[in-house]
Amino acid sequence: MQRRQFLLALAATNGLLTGPSAAVDFPPVRPGRKLAFPNDFGAHPDFRTEWWYATGWLRRSDGRPLGFQITFFRVRTGIGETSASRFAPRQLLLAHAAIADPALGRLRHAERAVRVGVGDSGFREGYTQVWIGDWRLAQDGDHYQTNVQASDFAYDLKLATNAPPLLNGQGGYSSKSSDPRHASYYYSRPQLAVSGSVSLAGRPEAVTGRAWLDHEWSSELLPADAQGWDWVGINLHDGGGLMAFRLRDTRGNAHWAAASLRSTGKIDQIYPPQAVDFLPQRRWRSPRTGIDYPVAWQLHIGPRRFELNPLFDDQELDSRRTVGAVYWEGAIRASENGQPVGEGYLELAGYGEKLRIG
Repeated sequence: MQRRQFLLALAATNGLLTGPSAAVDFPPVRPGRKLAFPNDFGAHPDFRTEWWYATGWLRRSDGRPLGFQITFFRVRTGIGETSASRFAPRQLLLAHAAIADPALGRLRHAERAVRVGVGDSGFREGYTQVWIGDWRLAQDGDHYQTNVQASDFAYDLKLATNAPPLLNGQGGYSSKSSDPRHASYYYSRPQLAVSGSVSLAGRPEAVTGRAWLDHEWSSELLPADAQGWDWVGINLHDGGGLMAFRLRDTRGNAHWAAASLRSTGKIDQIYPPQAVDFLPQRRWRSPRTGIDYPVAWQLHIGPRRFELNPLFDDQELDSRRTVGAVYWEGAIRASENGQPVGEGYLELAGYGEKLRIG
């Protein structure tokens, strides 16, 4: 969701961008604009911000689970717009990658940031391809390939599609407030079949699993009174998928919420704010930052009641070296009426302090 506008703007205030920003007219997000594929799989560099976000559950050869995450962020900075130099910082790329391993009990995590035009980095229009060095997410026909090399983990994964994108909001126009300016273009790709390999501390092994891909772009920042957000994407065991989010105000109440549910028969249903309710059930306090996160939830979507529980509690992600934020992002299990119904990822931001921009 448009939550990541915070992270990208934070990058600009934490030393990744320097120099004066020009007055830039970023294109607005408007209802009624139909997403067009395959072109909208690719980058939209005129817009202020954009991200591709893949998460998933992996199974090791002995059946033990792992979670994985890769996110590529693109931001149009408003700096150097009229410069003829290819090194002008017109576009910034950031990337976060992580492995959630219950045997370790915390995230393995790495991050990168670069100005496009410096070194081997970039993005493509017309289809998904974004990379920073040997980190990449690339589309090839009916599948995506993602590769990450970090100091204590690596992965090489194929994410195969079998269904059209799930368009969030009104045909891909995703509201974030009653003010129509606060919106994004947003689609998801649930139920991606995963195959490939993961290396932990230099020991490679084959894995399989299921993944979820989000792609979103916008030009507006979030509402000024938003404290943070809660987001979840779940691959349901019946073949469907569920995405839900809420923005929280400074009092911890819901500022806005929405959900998208894909049923087994590939029928998509969109839920308005009044049909979505996040109810925290159990909290965990980070021993490193002291932040108190609600890591277990009840999630109400229309008439359905889901229980969300983490694969393990300590899935705090510290990205202060790139965007200056600390948040919780981890693998979760979903159940309904006491029965397991799916697996996915949960993101919790703005619990330590309000994410401040500028």
